[in-house]
Amino acid sequence: MFCAIRLLNKVLLNLITLILISTSVLADSVKSELAEFIHENYTKNEYRIPMRDGKTLFTQVYLPNNLDQKYPILFERTPYSIKPYGEAYDTMLGPSMHFAQEKFIFVFQDVRGRYMSEGTFENMRPISNNDLVADESTDAYDTIEWLLENIPNHNGKVGIYGTSYPGFYAAMSLVNSHPALVAVSPQAPMSDLFLGDDGHHYGALYLNHAFTFFGSMGTPRSGLEQSKPSGFQFPEPDAYSFFMKMGPVGNILNYFKNNEWWQQVLEHDTYDTFWQERSIYPHLKGISPAVLVAGGWYDAEDLLGTLQTFYHIKNQNRNVECYFVMGPWTHGNWSNTGDTSLGIFDFKTKAGGFFQKEIELPFFNYYLKGKGDLKELQKVTAFETGSNIWKFYNNWPPENIVKKTLYLESNNKLVMQKPVGSNLNGFDEYISDPQKPVPFTQEITNRVPKTYMVEDQRFAARRPDVLFYSSQELDKDMVVSGPIVADLYVSTSGTDSDWIVKLVDVFPDSTRDPEELPSGTHMGGYQMLVRGEIMRGKFRSSFKDPQPFVPDQITRVKFELPDINHRFLKGHRIMVQIQSTWFPLFDINPQKFCNINKAESNDFQKSVQRIFRCSQYSSLITINVVPE
Repeated sequence: MFCAIRLLNKVLLNLITLILISTSVLADSVKSELAEFIHENYTKNEYRIPMRDGKTLFTQVYLPNNLDQKYPILFERTPYSIKPYGEAYDTMLGPSMHFAQEKFIFVFQDVRGRYMSEGTFENMRPISNNDLVADESTDAYDTIEWLLENIPNHNGKVGIYGTSYPGFYAAMSLVNSHPALVAVSPQAPMSDLFLGDDGHHYGALYLNHAFTFFGSMGTPRSGLEQSKPSGFQFPEPDAYSFFMKMGPVGNILNYFKNNEWWQQVLEHDTYDTFWQERSIYPHLKGISPAVLVAGGWYDAEDLLGTLQTFYHIKNQNRNVECYFVMGPWTHGNWSNTGDTSLGIFDFKTKAGGFFQKEIELPFFNYYLKGKGDLKELQKVTAFETGSNIWKFYNNWPPENIVKKTLYLESNNKLVMQKPVGSNLNGFDEYISDPQKPVPFTQEITNRVPKTYMVEDQRFAARRPDVLFYSSQELDKDMVVSGPIVADLYVSTSGTDSDWIVKLVDVFPDSTRDPEELPSGTHMGGYQMLVRGEIMRGKFRSSFKDPQPFVPDQITRVKFELPDINHRFLKGHRIMVQIQSTWFPLFDINPQKFCNINKAESNDFQKSVQRIFRCSQYSSLITINVVPE
């Protein structure tokens, strides 16, 4: 019997291996066919396009060989290189494989100061507000003007797209845009490096990610270059251990001595002019092109930028044609066409393929070619996590949502009734120790694992420095959509503190384990992270003018967690977790009011943290519930 089981397992293993090999071969075959199609149907040329200040930007143009019709221009600007350079052809044109076959004039450009383009690179270069001074908006404008005058067989219409940093450049093209620019798709745009995205979240340094990302974006180059400089190599596999040994964040410069950007980051520890000038939000006004904003609910890099770019475009422009898509994706994962999953969670959809074929391509076809119509395309397409279905809305958040308040109560309870009585002893407390910060993941890694955004939080809830509050089992499904507001009454024995709030979906204890679960993982009682965010306490009233806490004085801390669209299923429970460290996702607050970027080791101190839950000081979470 044992031998038979071993033989069966071997047969199954061989079958799975054959399937994986076949899938890989098929994918390689499709890529090979697409590359051959591009080479046969397009002619590639390279240009150095002059900007208004005399600098030239290196640009590639792929022109369809068939001249029987005119084509619109589809344009991407990137700091990540437009290789291959020279005679070699790219193997994919446009944001997905559908675009090359559809036929556009494809344009790719190294942004100012990167790779083969002249000039000096500046991270999220501020808008100049001077027509004679170049910025990312004017570089896009000047490039479009040159293309219209020098590239043959175009139809006079231009579209721009980009994901992540290229998403920032796409958004910048909307500012004082060229009249020929009629369609723009900023996808997961990096938008504000102090309030969210790759740099900080509400003033707290996004340490683990920013450390390597800024390390690759801030070192001056010696001249024009086709290859990327090698990035930082961690000396050990455990980021938690590495950053604890590194000590205060000012020690980052020990690893990036010639990195001008890190020097600037550490010099500006408040939301001063340096950071404000680099935010795209105030400039998203007077927009005339149609816009498609896209992003993922599990984007660990630019989630807030995606959401706030959409909100600012909608709120600051009365008549803009703006479409909004949020899928079950990690950062940029909508570029994939296969099954969409994250860790142990299978979303049971080919979400990327759906977006590419049913939304992205029709959007650009309609506005650039006048092809098809968008009558069936809703203004908002949002994947509903928890149920794994697509939802379509006219607005975001959805219309007719009902605000509900979840109050923190004694005995780890989360209730919908405000606590009664005025007993100021209605609080829970924990000791926050900077020498033993709460890890953000159980995984031993020196990167930010994408799976942390759905990871089981039981490991955190069991720590003495993490508070948790849980609702009763839901007697029916509850769909929560839009932003979440944490409104806490707290005190700390120190003069500064971070406050992390996590919204968690707790599975029933009786949930059965699927057969394919990794060893040691169990779904019964699983505490799935739905959303988490940090507020650096000294910025609770102003990001420009930080204020210390008065030790042991009750203080209100209110902030917003990024949007969700999640269905808490019947039988599940809603949990809120609160803590003061989330390491090394974020840097450690010394819990002493100071310039944290210049703090010394002896500035870090333990603090007694209290969360109040009495009638006079009711800590609560506000959610938006979609009526069934």
